[in-house]
Amino acid sequence: MPLYHTDDQAMLADTAKPFMAEEGSIAKQLRHWRDINCKDGFGHGLWKQFAEMGFTGMLADEADGGLGMGHVEAGIVLEEIGRNLTPSPFLTTGVVGVTALKAADADTKARWLPGIIAGDTVLGIAIDEGAKHRPAHIAMEAARAGNGFKLNGKKQFVVQGGSADMLIVAARTAGAAGETDGLTLFAVPTDAAGLARDNAALVDSSKAAHVTFDNVEVDAGAVIGDVDGGWTTLTKMLAAGRIGAAAESVGVGLGAFGMTTDYLKQRKQFDRLIGEFQALQHRAAHLYSEIEIARAAVMKAQQLLDEGDAKAELFVSVAKAKAAKAANLAVREGVQMHGGIGMTDEYDIGLYMKRERALTEFFGDANYHANRVAELSGY
Repeated sequence: MPLYHTDDQAMLADTAKPFMAEEGSIAKQLRHWRDINCKDGFGHGLWKQFAEMGFTGMLADEADGGLGMGHVEAGIVLEEIGRNLTPSPFLTTGVVGVTALKAADADTKARWLPGIIAGDTVLGIAIDEGAKHRPAHIAMEAARAGNGFKLNGKKQFVVQGGSADMLIVAARTAGAAGETDGLTLFAVPTDAAGLARDNAALVDSSKAAHVTFDNVEVDAGAVIGDVDGGWTTLTKMLAAGRIGAAAESVGVGLGAFGMTTDYLKQRKQFDRLIGEFQALQHRAAHLYSEIEIARAAVMKAQQLLDEGDAKAELFVSVAKAKAAKAANLAVREGVQMHGGIGMTDEYDIGLYMKRERALTEFFGDANYHANRVAELSGY
């Protein structure tokens, strides 16, 4: 497929861009919730507006009340979220959570999807157990107990975990840490007995919870997919999260780039606009090309995911690594070209740097995905 949007996708972009710039702006959302030290780190009112715009159910099947769209469309929204640093549960709930629930039974879908689509429900994705993203190293135990399971263990950095109504939990029902066989996914309500959440603020002011499971009982209906065969669904979830985070990273890069080029056209030094200096022009041109390359890599991976192509997993890791590198370059160049004021809270450019730092770690950093590209390529 060509690396540009169809007419329908372009219309979606034309709708999402002004909406996010107005309703999801830094002043109205990120700074507001940060400055009042909101425990959620995002606005539930905006999440309801996402629902009214049709964003929350984009990836849900039409049979389940969704729009049946794909990752290209979700990426359009995520790019604008990144461009405006809009705090929301769209990536974890509307993208990763909905992808996981596609493998759930009818009762589980009926319990959770309507709330997601209506903008009333928030999900958390409880996978990682250490400081770094290593999904195959899951050790948390889910032991059989009567007609269900008892969950014991800890999960780290569950984004929006403190606000979530339900957690999608990856636990081990067989095998040992490091093995992909023996994993099972569970839909666990956050009001379950024995589940404790310690909410923490990340560097970008978003919230993530450290979650402890102490003999948390769930019935067999909580299982998403097959017992011991959760790796298949987990792989699809992670692919959705990774390409979603990559799309958002591109948006962060574009937001930082736009802010920086605007500043180059305004700031004067030696009675000249600094944007007239050739050295800065070269750096800005290089940055633009890097962001556009990342954007193309992300779109290609989105298209392959939507087509169910066998190479999608490889291209997702290419896109995640490239987008992380491009966003990192954008925020570093942005802060430096702003000079000393780039380090102050008065200017938004520093907020882009903080968001890039957190977003890069979600679902695996650039080094993790560069290694995956090598492995998937036979090295």
